[in-house]
Amino acid sequence: MSYLVLARKYRPQTFAEVIEQGHITRTLGNALSAGRVAHAILFAGPRGTGKTTIARILAKALNCQTGPAAAPCNQCRSCSDITAGRAVDVYEIDGASNNSVDQVRELRETIKYMPAHSPYKIYIIDEVHMLSTPAFNALLKTLEEPPAHVLFMFATTEPHKIPITILSRCQRFDLRRIRLSSIAGHLAEVCRQEGVEIPAESLELIARESGGSVRDSLSLLDQVISGGQHAISHEQIIETLGVIDRSQLYTLAGAVLAGDALPFLATLDDIFDRGHDLKKLFSDLLEYLRDLWVIQTSRSPEKLVDLPSHEIKLMQDQAGRTPRPMLEHALDILFREEAAIRFSLQPKLALEMVFFRVLQTRAVLSIDTLITKLEDLRREVQGAADVSLPSTREQPRVDSGGQESPNARLGRARSDPPAPEQADRRAACRGSKPAADADAAWQQVVGLVAGIQPSLAATLKRCCLKHGGKERVEIIASGNSFVGATLKRDKHMAILRKACAEIFGGAPEVVVAAGEDCSASTHERRDRNQARVKETLNHPVVADAIEIFNGKLVDVTISKEVDK
Repeated sequence: MSYLVLARKYRPQTFAEVIEQGHITRTLGNALSAGRVAHAILFAGPRGTGKTTIARILAKALNCQTGPAAAPCNQCRSCSDITAGRAVDVYEIDGASNNSVDQVRELRETIKYMPAHSPYKIYIIDEVHMLSTPAFNALLKTLEEPPAHVLFMFATTEPHKIPITILSRCQRFDLRRIRLSSIAGHLAEVCRQEGVEIPAESLELIARESGGSVRDSLSLLDQVISGGQHAISHEQIIETLGVIDRSQLYTLAGAVLAGDALPFLATLDDIFDRGHDLKKLFSDLLEYLRDLWVIQTSRSPEKLVDLPSHEIKLMQDQAGRTPRPMLEHALDILFREEAAIRFSLQPKLALEMVFFRVLQTRAVLSIDTLITKLEDLRREVQGAADVSLPSTREQPRVDSGGQESPNARLGRARSDPPAPEQADRRAACRGSKPAADADAAWQQVVGLVAGIQPSLAATLKRCCLKHGGKERVEIIASGNSFVGATLKRDKHMAILRKACAEIFGGAPEVVVAAGEDCSASTHERRDRNQARVKETLNHPVVADAIEIFNGKLVDVTISKEVDK
C-alpha cells in the first residue's frame, strides 16, 4: 500500500516547523550559523516530542548543498535523501536491536571511511539507552575523539539509564512535553489540509489522549478520519477511539462532591457497559479533582492546568459551588485509594466503595467550627462540678518565644480573687489535714500545675501528698527513682513551690521523698477515678461525639476529685 500515515506525512522538515521546542531549535540554528556544532549531541525527552525529527533536520542542515545553514533547502540531493530515509551518509540505528558490543565494533570500523558525497558522515542512534554496558564501553574512545568528518546524534526517553561516561561526552538537549493547546492547533491545521471537519472539542480530546505526544495525536487523528467521511461528529470520535467524554468526568466529580449516589452509579454503569478501562477512569477522575482544586485555589489557573479556556470556565463554576474542605477531603480519599483501585480484580466494585467512603464522611467541618464544638462538648461533660477559672484582670507576661511563662501564669492565678467554692477549699486545706482533705488539696495542686506544664502534672499523678501546710509540704514519689529525680529538677521545684503556696498559703518548703506506695486514701481515690472514667465512657454525649466526628477515644483524664 502506498498510503503514508499522517505522522510521517506531516513530519517537520525545518526547525521552524517543530512544535514548542524553540529553546533547542534556536540554539542549534545559532550553532550552525557560528560553526560551533558539537560532534556528539544527546536529545532526551518524552515520546513523540521531536527528538529524532530534530536530529534529522540537523543532519540535513549540516550536509545541505547550501550549508551548513540554519535552514536546509530541502531540494538538494542530500536533503531529499535524508527526507526519504535513503541517505548513504546518514545512518539511523535502532539502539534496541543493535545493542551488542560486536555491532558497536563494526560501527567503529566503518567510521574511518570518508562520506560518499556529503560533508559529514552522521550516525543517529535512537533509544540509545538500550545499548549494553560493553557496547557503551566500546563506544567511549570513539565518541570522545571521532574523526573530523563524523558526528553522533543520540535520542532517548530515559537518559538516566545512560552511563555518566557517555553523558559527559555529549552536548545534551532536553525536549519538553507539548501543551494541549499547541497539539490541538496543529491537529486543526492538519484537518484543514486533509479537508476534514472535526469539532474543536474533539481535537482537544484527541490532544489530551495523546499525553503530550504529537506523534500519538496524529496516529489517533489518522484512526478517526480513516472512515473516509468529510465531517465527523464528536460522538463518532468517542465511539471510534473508545475514550471517556469529559462531560462524564464532570458528572462523576459533581456527584462525588455533592454526595449524590444516583448520577454517580448511573454514569459509572454507562462507562462500564461501553467497555472503558475503569482504572484509567479513576486516574482521570483523580486528575480532574486535582485540576478543580487548583482552579479553586489559584488566581491564575491557566498557568497551572493544561485545559482549554471554556473548560476552565466550566470548572470555575463547579468549584464555586463546592466547599474547599469537602473538595480537599474527597481528593485525599481518592488519592489514598489509588493503589487499591489499580490492583483490584473488580475495579467497578472498588470504585463504588471509594465513592461510598467519601459519601459517609462528606460532612466535613472547618477547624474553627470543630474547635467550638469540642469546647461545648467538654463543658457539657464536665457539668456543674467544674469550677470556672478566675478571670484575668491584667495582660499576661510572655517569654521570648511568645508563650506565657510558668511564673507569670502562677503569679496571675495567685493575684486574681478565687471563686467562692475555690476559696472555701483552699481555706480548708491550710494547715495539716486529714487524709481526705489532703487528697483533695493534692488534686488541686496537680490541676494547677497541669495548666502550666502538663508533663509535670502527669508525673505528679503518680505521687501523693504526705503532709501539706504553710511551712512544709511533703510529697511521696511512688515507683522508680526517675519520678523523684524529675520532681527535684530546679525548674520543676520552682513550679511546685508556687503551686503549693497558692493552695496552702504562705511560702512552704517542698520536700520530695521516695516511697513504695501511697496511702490507702490514694487507692480509694483511684477507685473513684476509675468509676468516673467508666461513667464518662458510657456518657451519651461522648458516644455522640465519637460518631459525629468519626473519631476514637484515646484517653480520659479526671481533672479534679470532688467528694460527694
